[in-house]
Amino acid sequence: MLTMMNTNDKPKTLLEAVNFFADYENCHKFMVNLRWPDGVVKCPTCGSEKLTYLENARLWKCYEKHARPKFSLKVGTLFEDSPLPLPKWLPVVWMTANCKNGISSYEVARALGITQKSAWFMLHRVRKAMHTQTFSMLDGEVEIDETFMGGRSKNMHESKRANCIQGRGPQGKTAVLGFLQRGGRVRAGVVPDRRKNTLDLAVRENVKRGTTVYTDALQSYDDLRYGYTHEVIDHAIAYVRGRVHTNGLENFWSLLKRTIKGTYVSVMPFHLHRYLDEQTLRYNMREELDDFGRFAFVLAHIVNRRLTYKQLIGENG
Repeated sequence: MLTMMNTNDKPKTLLEAVNFFADYENCHKFMVNLRWPDGVVKCPTCGSEKLTYLENARLWKCYEKHARPKFSLKVGTLFEDSPLPLPKWLPVVWMTANCKNGISSYEVARALGITQKSAWFMLHRVRKAMHTQTFSMLDGEVEIDETFMGGRSKNMHESKRANCIQGRGPQGKTAVLGFLQRGGRVRAGVVPDRRKNTLDLAVRENVKRGTTVYTDALQSYDDLRYGYTHEVIDHAIAYVRGRVHTNGLENFWSLLKRTIKGTYVSVMPFHLHRYLDEQTLRYNMREELDDFGRFAFVLAHIVNRRLTYKQLIGENG
């Protein structure tokens, strides 16, 4: 967490953040502390500390011999190569981290005076910083559930409609599996299908053996009785039986789908994992951090998180 500002100096609202970061000196101090918390600026290319700050150009110059001796605060971060200045980037990070139902690229484009394509690219770069990978296993009591994500065919162009879903079935939709550790956090990820081998492997990779797990009556979960205390709620009969339910995850799915349908309208399966990262981070930190805390947490993960446009649209890497 960032420590260079006193509590009273930290922006608490979007308006305060916009005004605060409109001053380049505030941006500069904030980002320097973020990237080099020990106060020693290092070259992102070679790691050298033999640097000079060129104040007029707002660049550092490294005295080691390599191809990129000059660098800015954005080099080595997800902001690298963006022509947009930090006073425009930072409010977008703030909104993405804190808007409960997300923020659309059209809204960002109007607010910043840029194209919708550029705004869409910005938001995906921020979502990449919102990916938090952990190898810790869930335990205690864990709800497990799956859902399907996919746009409604009536909202799609006629040329694509024939290849998309019809009705409410799973055909043409993307399967998503979620875990909710009660009193803890949610994890969610795209899975290829709902078959037993797929779901059983995912559970054993994420949930500690011996844990009490709650699922619906889907037969793909049957083998969880081996290694877990497996409690099943049959939704054809009831949705709650004492502590046996998956209502916590159902609530998360409701928030996710409200965000997708209400704000983003339609999401391609190729990009769905980033929207899951965005929603899970906001959900998991909704109580433990305030708006500035969530904003600072996302910014703490911008280093070495580059995403090029070609990578985003699947043309390479």
